[in-house]
Amino acid sequence: MTEVEIPHPHQVDEFGKRVGVLVGGLGVLLSVVTIASHREHTRAVVLRTEANDQWSFYQAKKIREYQAEVGTTLLQVLRKDADQTTAATALQTLSAQHSKLANDAADLKRSAELRDDDTHRAEARALRLDLGEGFLQLGLVLCSMYFLARRRLFPGMGVAAAALGVVIAASALAV
Repeated sequence: MTEVEIPHPHQVDEFGKRVGVLVGGLGVLLSVVTIASHREHTRAVVLRTEANDQWSFYQAKKIREYQAEVGTTLLQVLRKDADQTTAATALQTLSAQHSKLANDAADLKRSAELRDDDTHRAEARALRLDLGEGFLQLGLVLCSMYFLARRRLFPGMGVAAAALGVVIAASALAV
């Protein structure tokens, strides 16, 4: 027995084609926002590490500054019993060292505070990019639901979610 093929009229879903292109575009936007989000998280970690290093240097300078201050105080107390020239030279050296360490510590503190501020901004940008990424993913999924349910409501909701995601991700540039 021979097989007989019955021709079926092939319907072209023009709206479905547009939704497919939309899904592809959302996928590209999603990948861009995802990469930007990952890079911003990495930047925040690097900035936090640099800030921690600056705070460690600051702490070391403050400890040395305190040691120079203690040495100065001891020399002033013991100066009466020691050789006056040697004690005066040592006192002058320790005082100069104390001043230099205090200035260095102040510079390191300012640097650490600036890095802390940069870290907070990077973390805020990363959070906005993450939220934008989430809404873009939601938009992509909702648009894709059209192919299962053939309901135009899904692409409409998907476009709204994706638009919100783009706005939130773009707001990261303002931080």
